Amino acid sequence: MKPTITLSFLAFLFTTALFAQPPGGFRGGPKGPQIKGFIKGIVLDATTEAPVEFATVILINPRDSSEVDGTVTDVDGSFRLTDVKTGTYRLDVEFLGYKTLVLPSIETTPKSPDLDLATLTLEPDAVLLEAAEVVEEKALIENRIDKMVYNAEQDVTNNGGDASDVLRKVPLLSVDLEGNVSLRGSSNLRVLINGRPSTVFASSIADALKSIPGDQIKSVEVITTPSARYDGEGSGGIINIITKKKEAQGFTGNASTSIGTRQNNANLNINALIGRFGINAGVGSFWSWERAGTFDFLREDFSENGSIIRTLSQNGENANRVLGINGSFGAFYDFNAYNALNANFRLNQFNRFNSGNIFGFLDATGDPGSVFDEIINFSRFNDQESSRSGFDGTLDYRKTYADQPDRELIFAFQLSGNESQADNLALQDGPIELYQRDLLNSNDGTNLEYTFQVDYVHPFSEKLKLETGVKSILRRIDSRYQTRDRFRDTEVFGVLPELTDQFFYDQDIYAGYLSFNTQLGEKWGLVAGARYEYTDIRGDYESETPSFREDYANFLPNVILNYKLSQFSGLKISYNQRIQRPSLFFINPFTNIGDPNNISVGNPTLEPERVDQYDLSYNTYVKGVVLNASVYYRDTRDLIESFVTVADDGIASQSTFLNIGTSQVYGFDFFTSFTIKKIL
Repeated sequence: MKPTITLSFLAFLFTTALFAQPPGGFRGGPKGPQIKGFIKGIVLDATTEAPVEFATVILINPRDSSEVDGTVTDVDGSFRLTDVKTGTYRLDVEFLGYKTLVLPSIETTPKSPDLDLATLTLEPDAVLLEAAEVVEEKALIENRIDKMVYNAEQDVTNNGGDASDVLRKVPLLSVDLEGNVSLRGSSNLRVLINGRPSTVFASSIADALKSIPGDQIKSVEVITTPSARYDGEGSGGIINIITKKKEAQGFTGNASTSIGTRQNNANLNINALIGRFGINAGVGSFWSWERAGTFDFLREDFSENGSIIRTLSQNGENANRVLGINGSFGAFYDFNAYNALNANFRLNQFNRFNSGNIFGFLDATGDPGSVFDEIINFSRFNDQESSRSGFDGTLDYRKTYADQPDRELIFAFQLSGNESQADNLALQDGPIELYQRDLLNSNDGTNLEYTFQVDYVHPFSEKLKLETGVKSILRRIDSRYQTRDRFRDTEVFGVLPELTDQFFYDQDIYAGYLSFNTQLGEKWGLVAGARYEYTDIRGDYESETPSFREDYANFLPNVILNYKLSQFSGLKISYNQRIQRPSLFFINPFTNIGDPNNISVGNPTLEPERVDQYDLSYNTYVKGVVLNASVYYRDTRDLIESFVTVADDGIASQSTFLNIGTSQVYGFDFFTSFTIKKIL
């Protein structure tokens, strides 16, 4: 599709001004605007006009006479009730020796949530106040029409670990010892923080998860069949990590640390909520002891008749350690019940150190065309160091409407950045020229990402809601790579021009979507929609290497149909189409020769993988036991696969990536959750 057609399509969606709230973006929920304010005043003696200190002030619901809140006056007679939801109340002021003062009807409104009662006067008598507290507790696992939610804050065992430890307890997810995450066997995932993508996940999801303290996570949403409001990227599904936000008035803070045999961490968090303004900040670090590992590699080359003509074997030991720090700051302000501003900023730094010795041999004596008539033995010492630092800043404005509580309009902007640096030194020894030179490989990169988004949701009735919106993502990637070598008899590294360059990569995405959420009778629910994404790619080099440009468009439909079997059980069937754009690891033309026997290079002209997924699931709740079972089928086209070629001399191989694969996956998953006893 031409860009002009794309812009017209997006302009049409924008002018409809009908869009949905991005996941995890704002406080509040489907019940409409929830705004809190304060009630304040000063209590004086009616006769002397002296302040009455320690008088009891009680806020009462006039409908059932229940106590909503309470406080006592300060030495100057002043009081302040904070965190008060809008509504009509009765206010009682009491103190021993005075008559109770009753204000039968005071009111705060969404437009005027704060109330100043000025001066109140007392004339003698007293009542004893008995407080009551109501606590609501969420289930550990919730199954909703479009996602499964693991409420991590309800699991006390999450204290002290990191995000990868939390994700290990989430149904449907698998996390290995290094922190690599897969969903239903696929690692092509889109990981979000509070509904927003982050460049911290661009290079390594496993490393990024180590930088998020586990006790800062409120919940984890697993979305296997995303609706049209989510980005089309992430063929395996979406993981949305929701962090905690303080809701109680006042200042709080906490510090934690943990020491383990594999990884250690320390964290400090501070929160404050004053009226309708709130801030939260945190800083943390994590580090590992030096960890030993082993390396084994075997490559066998076969002739046409099936006999082995060459064998390349490598093995050795290595050691690695990691060090990272992170910080976050967030603030929000509710102007009133219908207008709110939300800002968040995150910083991260991750360093990895790895070194080791490799020993190997090349046996080409079975190759009639080989110049080697004996087995070649070689050794290599590798010293690798890499670092990544990044940031994410988001600013959201949300507007709701008094006449329609579920109607929302949201403007959002995000700026993300990532700096990376990698250096690899290889010192070699062997009888042939390939192993008689040392190599120094470096790759520095900069990744900037700008996101603009407008979302709107419009309820036509209690049973029909329309969501729509537009979004643009502008990515600017700069990769500077260099390779230098030296032979044994020299001490100075010289630059290899053919392996040194600067690569500029631009990727612009323009998207729009339309989605309907409707209730069909008493038992049927339907979510149906489509998303259109147009991708424009440009690549250029500092050298005379030819530049390139390409574009592609994707129309991504989705349908979720839910049937309520009973009050506590249901069936769900869904279909959606997704794509998986190649990450920087796959497209970067940097030539990695840290292992001269196995050279790797990226392919900037890769196209996205295209995925169709079908899902049928059943869930029920029986006597405190949650059961969920599902079967699914996933069909992937243009699968990105590694493609290896061996040099004519039979020694070195080069791997790159091509869209040459297809995949059909059938699967079944089952999970259950139940409480054995109240304490377990």
